[in-house]
Amino acid sequence: MSDPSLLALTLAEARDGLARKSFSARELTAAYNDAVSEIEPLNAYITPTPERALEMAGAADRRLAKGNALPLDGIPIAVKDLYCTKGVLTTAASHILDRFCPPYESTVTEKLWHSGAVMLGKTNLDEFAMGSSSTTSFYGPVESPWRRPGDNRPLVPGGSSGGSAAAVAARAAVAATGTDTGGSIRQPASYCGIVGLKPTYGRCSRWGVVAFASSLDHPGPMTRTVRDAAIMLHAMAGHDPRDSTSAPLPVPDFEAALTGDIRGLRVGIPKEYRAEGMSAEIEAIWQQGANWLQGAGADPVEISLPMTKYALPTYYIIAPAEASSNLARYDGVRFGLRVEGDSLDEMYELTRAAGFGPEVRRRILVGTYVLSAGYYDDYYLKAQRVRSLIARDFAAAFERVDCILAPTAPSAAFAIGENSDDPIAMYLNDVFTVPSSLAGLPAISVPAGLSRDGLPVGLQIIGRAFDEETVLRIAYVLESAAQFRQVPSFVAGDRR
Repeated sequence: MSDPSLLALTLAEARDGLARKSFSARELTAAYNDAVSEIEPLNAYITPTPERALEMAGAADRRLAKGNALPLDGIPIAVKDLYCTKGVLTTAASHILDRFCPPYESTVTEKLWHSGAVMLGKTNLDEFAMGSSSTTSFYGPVESPWRRPGDNRPLVPGGSSGGSAAAVAARAAVAATGTDTGGSIRQPASYCGIVGLKPTYGRCSRWGVVAFASSLDHPGPMTRTVRDAAIMLHAMAGHDPRDSTSAPLPVPDFEAALTGDIRGLRVGIPKEYRAEGMSAEIEAIWQQGANWLQGAGADPVEISLPMTKYALPTYYIIAPAEASSNLARYDGVRFGLRVEGDSLDEMYELTRAAGFGPEVRRRILVGTYVLSAGYYDDYYLKAQRVRSLIARDFAAAFERVDCILAPTAPSAAFAIGENSDDPIAMYLNDVFTVPSSLAGLPAISVPAGLSRDGLPVGLQIIGRAFDEETVLRIAYVLESAAQFRQVPSFVAGDRR
């Protein structure tokens, strides 16, 4: 029988416990394999890999015994099923990738395995990462491990990295990988009460990550603490010659940046993020976050990001356009699903009609339209110009401040099905996360409190490009002030 107390350890605590030989990597992994089975009702995993996990844990134990420990030796993590994993089913939560087992490993997961991490399995997501709720998966919706007190309706975990967020929050992974295109790491982190870090575009390689929107996709870590995020990012980051957008920069010691000292730093408070209709409780938590940072010696400064109001329409032109191009490769010829037809064209049509879900089809149609003759200049090129102006806003702001503090999401989690008939309402969940994604800037979501319904609410820190160290340093202080210790009801005893 595995030891359930091992599940309460953060990544840093588990690393230290393994180094002290308080427990073995195999014991830790066995406890997490059991936890993965227990959270099956949440549908957080598409493909658990318990045997492979134990095999990797055994190798870690042998290194630990010899004194040759790697940075993440024996740490059990979950992998969003958008990362290609050699010989392991990789689906992007889509029917069209049925039975696809890549013959290669993504750069990020390869780095994690070379650091000694253990793979628990592949987590569920919105199909091809298109969504803010993790309900568009071919494998069914993911449920949050949280519930409103007195209300047992299943809640969304956020999206698209909802399976990773749910697994970490429910203590069925020490940490997980996610991807963030318009907020898909930070928003589910906020909804599930964990830490989610979107690094600078180019800090982590996209090679081997199934593409949604190539100029917007950011691989990053999802963890229980800011320190854990710093440790994970150090293992995941680094230049990759196979990815032309990968930055040829050294990887700092992100954990060393967590000094707890932010005296004299200037924190921008963007007035445009006081969005119309934003709830009073979100604004109150935002103000509390500014007060916490000010109490630690930082200086809050009101700033303006005037192009913010154009961020969502800009994103929902650029992202579908890039998606329509990237998803053209799924045609039934080389891999995945194939539905035979009387001609090649009919085979294409039948395969794509059967293989893609409604949200993916919607975005392909929008993207194809804005790239079509007669509309390319009016929509796509104009959106790219506005994107440049949004990036210019941030550059001007960072001449005055060292970071920006903002809400992560406009609300706490909502019930599954609540906004399913209104795609615009779903898209508005990304209103605070999309601007920094368009600018390619690092941003982290930290749990800051509970809504009046008893659900987690996150705040995000946005920083200058490739200045994750400052982002993490300020997030660490915010986390220390918030003292968020609440756990989901699923963890507290209601494991159904």
